[in-house]
Amino acid sequence: MSRLTLPIFPLHSVLFPGGPLALRIFEPRYLDMVSRCLKEERGFGVCLIKKGSEVGPAAEVYSVGTLGQITYWYRRADGLLGVTLLGKQRFRILEQRVEPNQLLVAEVELLPNAPSLPVPDSYQGLVAMLQRIMGELDHPYINLPRQYEDAGWVGARLVELLPLAHSHKQRLLQEEEPLRRLEVLLQLTAHGDKSKG
Repeated sequence: MSRLTLPIFPLHSVLFPGGPLALRIFEPRYLDMVSRCLKEERGFGVCLIKKGSEVGPAAEVYSVGTLGQITYWYRRADGLLGVTLLGKQRFRILEQRVEPNQLLVAEVELLPNAPSLPVPDSYQGLVAMLQRIMGELDHPYINLPRQYEDAGWVGARLVELLPLAHSHKQRLLQEEEPLRRLEVLLQLTAHGDKSKG
């Protein structure tokens, strides 16, 4: 498996391969990080925060995250930097260090993306749910190519978009099998429907 050294952006969000993420950048360490990534045409890692905050001292993060590539950036009206990422590939942190400016830098191994699998008939309800949700979305999902026939793509988008606990999202990011992810989502959404009704 490939190894990389990546700057890490700790967030209260989970990014999946193939998924978009819009960010507002204002801290100097992340402005410098984005500037370097743009100049070097490389991405940075997004990891869910286990303990700590998105601002201030470097947070403790989960060991599995996603490499994100900057696809768009602009200066916002409020003076902050707006950045849109596209998730490329999951990784596992092997070693990490904290720079003097509190930027987290990690040596990671890239994890293979799951092969494309068709969505079985038993999960077509999840596809319909995702189609309804996607139909109501604006940036950054509006221009995302739709792959409703791909089980991995469907599962990943639902995890990103459904109001699940961050711990659930992280576990599903770490799940290797796309069909198993769909099964967990089916159970979670069925349970949610029962609790509402």
